[in-house]
Amino acid sequence: MARLTSQEVTELLQAWSGGDKLALDRLIPLVYDELHRLAHSYVARERTDPFLQTTALVNEAYLKLVKISKIRWQDRAHFFGISANVMRRILVDIARARDFQKRGGKLRKVSIAEAIDLPSRPVPSVIELDDALNALAALDPRKSRVVELRFFGGLGIKEIAEVIKVSPDTVMRDWRLAKAWLHKELNREKS
Repeated sequence: MARLTSQEVTELLQAWSGGDKLALDRLIPLVYDELHRLAHSYVARERTDPFLQTTALVNEAYLKLVKISKIRWQDRAHFFGISANVMRRILVDIARARDFQKRGGKLRKVSIAEAIDLPSRPVPSVIELDDALNALAALDPRKSRVVELRFFGGLGIKEIAEVIKVSPDTVMRDWRLAKAWLHKELNREKS
């Protein structure tokens, strides 16, 4: 299948927002590979859960995305930003459910060292990262959103700038400050 341009994906997203179900049918095969790539990177970090499959994560995210009816999709970057948030929520829900089932057992470990440049140390769990991102969001929602779009969404600096409507330089500053804040917060929680 021929790859559509970002503009064509945007047009399909906007048609879907307008209620065109055929646009959704055309869109899903076009964005599936990118969603699968994102999900694969998340699942690869989940080394302690052999039952978590990339396709299952994509399918669960797809089901949740299809149920979202009130979003006015802006463009491809906006779609993948929302998709990243949906996948993050799914992973956190799975981690919390497993932690609950184990009644205080070890939490799932997720490697975020590369994404936020942490030194080698015990890797924070997806729950710890979610808690830290929520704390950051309470202080600075934009910086939290930058981390979410970059880490969970796999978006580049320019794409993030488009989604949150700021300059790429602002995104870079937010990214650097957010990484430093998360580093401090996650190390504090481990102490």
